[in-house]
Amino acid sequence: MARAQDDVTQAQPARALDAASLRAATLDLYGRPPFESERLRWTGVARHEFVDQALGSPECWRHWLEEQLFYFLLIDNFRPESSRVEALPELLAQGKLDVRDAIHRIALSPSFDQRNPGADTFVTVVMEQLNGLRVQKNPRELEVGKAIYDGRAGTFLGRTGSSQSDILSIAVADRSFAETLIEREYRRILRAEPERKALADWVRRLQRDAFEFRGIVREWLLAPAWDARVASKREAPNRLWVRALYVDLLGRLPSDEEARRLRSALDGLSDAAPLRSVFARVLIDSGQVALPERDAIPEPSGWIAERFRSLLGREPSARELESFVSTFRDAECRPQTVLYAIVTHPEYQSY
Repeated sequence: MARAQDDVTQAQPARALDAASLRAATLDLYGRPPFESERLRWTGVARHEFVDQALGSPECWRHWLEEQLFYFLLIDNFRPESSRVEALPELLAQGKLDVRDAIHRIALSPSFDQRNPGADTFVTVVMEQLNGLRVQKNPRELEVGKAIYDGRAGTFLGRTGSSQSDILSIAVADRSFAETLIEREYRRILRAEPERKALADWVRRLQRDAFEFRGIVREWLLAPAWDARVASKREAPNRLWVRALYVDLLGRLPSDEEARRLRSALDGLSDAAPLRSVFARVLIDSGQVALPERDAIPEPSGWIAERFRSLLGREPSARELESFVSTFRDAECRPQTVLYAIVTHPEYQSY
C-alpha cells in the first residue's frame, strides 16, 4: 500500500493547505475544525502530508466510526457499548482491522439487533443498508434471509447459511457491500456520485483487499474533485455543527452529553438555524470564550480578519471588512458581537 500511496503523491501536485482546505480536511477526517495549534502546524504544508498523518490516527477512525453508527441509527439509547466496538478506531488506525470487519463487528453488536428486532426488520436493514438492495425488488432474498434468521438453511446472496450471524457474514462478503460502502462514503466526502468506471475499480480493490479503503480515501482527498467539494459548501449536519462550535469558540470538543443534548434538540426541528443561533449566543455569553477586551484590540481590522480565517476558512472581502470595522467603531460593539455575527451567518452553518 505504501508504494500505491507514493504513486498517487507523485501523480498529484503537492498542493499546500490553505485556511479553507485545512478546515474542510479536518471536518472530513476528524469531524471538527482545526485547533489553533493545528492551524499553525499545517497551514502551507502539502496536503498529502496532513492526509497521511490523519488517516493513521485513531481520531480519524473514531469520526469514521461515529459516521457509521449514525448511518445505522445506532445512537443515543442504541449506541453500542461493547469493548469490541469501542476498540475499532485504534485497530483501524494501526491497520490491524479493515473496514469490512469493522462494520461486521458493528452489525454483530447487540445494539444492532435491538435496533432492528425480528426477522423481517433485521434482514430488510441488512439488505438495504449493507448491500444497497431494495427488498421490493428482491423479495426472494428477503424471504430466504428471514428463514435463515430463524435457523433454517438457505442460500442468501449466493451463499448458504443457517443463522442470523450467517446473514451478516454473507452480506459483508458480497460485492454489493463493497459497492454500497464505496458509494456512500464517496458521497459523504466528495458530495457527488462516483463515475461508474472509477467506482468499479475501487470496488474491485476493496473486494480484493479491504485494507485498500484507506488508500482509496487518500486518493479522494488528493483529487481535483475534492477541491471542487471544498468550493461548493452545503449545510453542516447538526452533529458536526455542534462539534465545530465548541472547537471554534471554546478550543475543545463537547462532552458526549453536551453533544447529545444539543444535537437531539436541533435534530427535532425542520429548520434548526434559529435554535443554532440561540445556542451560539448562549455559548458566547457564557464567559467561557476567551476574548480580549474591546480596548485591547488597537487594530480591529487585523483581529476581525483573523476571525474570518479561523471561523470561515477565508479572508474577508474588502466590503465585509469595512462593514465590520465600521460597526466595531461603535462604542457599544463588543468582540462578542463580531463573533456572534460570524457564527450565526449561513456560511458558518455550512462546510
